[in-house]
Amino acid sequence: MKVTVFMIIVGIIFLCIFVGLLTLIVRALLKYIHSKDVRQEKSVVRKSLGEALKVHRTQCKMTQEFVAETIGVSRQAVSKWENGTSDPSTSNLFALAKLYGISVEELLKEVE
Repeated sequence: MKVTVFMIIVGIIFLCIFVGLLTLIVRALLKYIHSKDVRQEKSVVRKSLGEALKVHRTQCKMTQEFVAETIGVSRQAVSKWENGTSDPSTSNLFALAKLYGISVEELLKEVE
């Protein structure tokens, strides 16, 4: 069976196209892999301080009453912090973060 110059050229063209497509796929995969941090950061939903406080309280399986008694405020104060009517003082914010087992920086990082 004779191999013509035309068949060789067609084969080389298909090989070049295949290598080019393979290169593009590898580049796209590498870019996707390296963008993991960006994707995770964007997936974090920003919330208000009250929402963040409530999320951490519920994750710790604590009631508003327990939190209030532990840090020495009323249950209504905790409720107002969580619904956004008021904000905790700096000392109470530190106490809440300590109670929830996180740093104040971590807590505030979640806030818009």
